[in-house]
Amino acid sequence: MTDNSVSRIDAAVNREKVIVRTSITGIAANIFLAAFKAFVGIVSNSIAVTLDAVNNLSDALSSVITIVGTKLAGKLPDKKHPLGYGRIEYLSSLIVSAIVLYAGITAGVESVKKIFNPETPNYSNVSLIIIAVAVLVKIFLGRFVKAQGEKVNSGSLIASGSDAMFDAVLSFSVLASAVIFRLTGLSLEAYVGVAISIFIIKSGIEMMQETLNEILGQRADKDVTDKIKKILTGEKEVRGAYDLVLYNYGPDKDYASVHVELPDTMSVKDVDRLTRKLEAKVYRETGVVIVAIGVYSYSTGDSEAARIQNRVREKVLSHKWVVQFHGFYLDTKAKEMMFDVVVSFDVNPAESVKQLCEELKQDYPDYRISIVPDVDVSVTEL
Repeated sequence: MTDNSVSRIDAAVNREKVIVRTSITGIAANIFLAAFKAFVGIVSNSIAVTLDAVNNLSDALSSVITIVGTKLAGKLPDKKHPLGYGRIEYLSSLIVSAIVLYAGITAGVESVKKIFNPETPNYSNVSLIIIAVAVLVKIFLGRFVKAQGEKVNSGSLIASGSDAMFDAVLSFSVLASAVIFRLTGLSLEAYVGVAISIFIIKSGIEMMQETLNEILGQRADKDVTDKIKKILTGEKEVRGAYDLVLYNYGPDKDYASVHVELPDTMSVKDVDRLTRKLEAKVYRETGVVIVAIGVYSYSTGDSEAARIQNRVREKVLSHKWVVQFHGFYLDTKAKEMMFDVVVSFDVNPAESVKQLCEELKQDYPDYRISIVPDVDVSVTEL
């Protein structure tokens, strides 16, 4: 087993421990808060406080689901799922967001009922103190959980931490409405309950959208792709890095494939040495595992091929919808020319390739021209 493999396993184990510990802390805190708020809500006849208690229970349930999802996602790869179970975390995040959304809708319905059928609340000094303490606990819990989530790249923990900070704001609004009632006799708690439900629903929708994007697959982070390309092209033999595609199989489980442009004088042994070096360096500095490195060669001696390549490059890149030109190959004897182009999402790839072929055929009628349209997955716009 390589050092990289050992470090990946150790990182995964440590990550799971952090998530489980943090989630257990969240469960304990939320159950504690829910119990006290439920007591205050029932005694004071306050719908806003009662709904706040229900929200804490949903947070505790979310933490339980986060633990279960993390444990399942940490299962070792097997014959049926050779790349592991990491994406289960996204499914658990989806369940958490659905619970939050349901809690928000339920809270909204109950609050609207109280607007049309109001009941007079009765807040004691003890009730106000408990709510105030709950606000402080939620602020501390939110900051702690979110920080731990960012530390181990856990979408579930980050979402839970953000949700806890929202809860602190909402609990403060409940406290404010209670103080206003004590001072003026004006009951705003049903309206505060509606506001709470709106915030909860908004949070649930945003969590669901973010998780769905992870499941569907989204554009790789530009900082990460730029850093990988910089590492690759930092080697003197590498003239360019292209077709970089990242595949995500769960948090901190990122794989990639890429093409590098190397001089045609390198031997297979040289290429093997270089690619192993690049794979190790990329993982060490970014945590991304490169599973495949393809090779494009560039001519170091054929001046005619170099001249033709420059002319073709200039002609192709004259179109604003061409994002990148690479992978040029030319056989002057067999009269074969091929290369890849990355085109903008604003144009039809098939029509674009057809147009380029027709234009180049005018200049090189004897050549069989093959153009491969690549998807703009991680290209830096020109």
